[in-house]
Amino acid sequence: MLNITSYQNQRIKDIIKLRNRHTREKTKKTLLEGYRLISRALDANFLMEECYFAPSMFLGKNEEALLNSLHDKGTKLIKVSENILQKMSYRDRPEGLIALSFVKEHKLEKMPVVENGLYLIVEAIEKPGNLGSILRSADASGINGLIICDKCTDLYNPNVLRASTGAIFYVPIAECSSNEAIGWLHSNNIETLAATPHAEKTYDNVDMTKSIAIVTGTEQYGLTPLWMKNSKIKTRIPMCGKIDSLNVAIATSILLFEASRQRRTIRQTHKL
Repeated sequence: MLNITSYQNQRIKDIIKLRNRHTREKTKKTLLEGYRLISRALDANFLMEECYFAPSMFLGKNEEALLNSLHDKGTKLIKVSENILQKMSYRDRPEGLIALSFVKEHKLEKMPVVENGLYLIVEAIEKPGNLGSILRSADASGINGLIICDKCTDLYNPNVLRASTGAIFYVPIAECSSNEAIGWLHSNNIETLAATPHAEKTYDNVDMTKSIAIVTGTEQYGLTPLWMKNSKIKTRIPMCGKIDSLNVAIATSILLFEASRQRRTIRQTHKL
């Protein structure tokens, strides 16, 4: 176990550089911060190279066991002072744990094809918090895969990781262009459902129990004409107040959980 007490240590400098997207993409490394995120990464066999810890900042009683589990998996443990960990942290209130992790490549050809599968397509999501929240809802609703098209933020942005609360480690993910995603959907006979405020049918009046991909678009402009043209089904979420739209993460969650509800109802009916 190493013990670092100086800000000038090269390891600390390298960690701080990972705040920059270019550095993350060049090194193919990112940071996982906090007990919950690191423990879920460990549970999913996500490779972590190092873990920096400051015991005085721990919030619970399970951190020691987590460190022992990381050590058993080959993660190098590095003790640092509270001030140094604060300098390394993205959070206002650090929990005393920061892991250095390798990132994964998410290829479309590795996306599982499931009979009557439920998939989610997100196009050009810009805000890391929205992408992380979408990942969290994707896991909770039980989708079979998430395809991120024409990405505007990197998947391993620490704010995406934090907002996902670890869902990123469990949801099958692919990153590709919209044209590649459309080709994959067509070749696997997966229908697309486009969310747009201009549709006639409301989201609770369309069948989401067959093999389908829900498609949601950018925060400001929604889906591009390419996706509107290539989506067989179009639906909207009715708005009863003065505001004419929802945050993309909230709208996506509503659609996913309606699909999940419909599928759960079908399963219960078949059991009767």
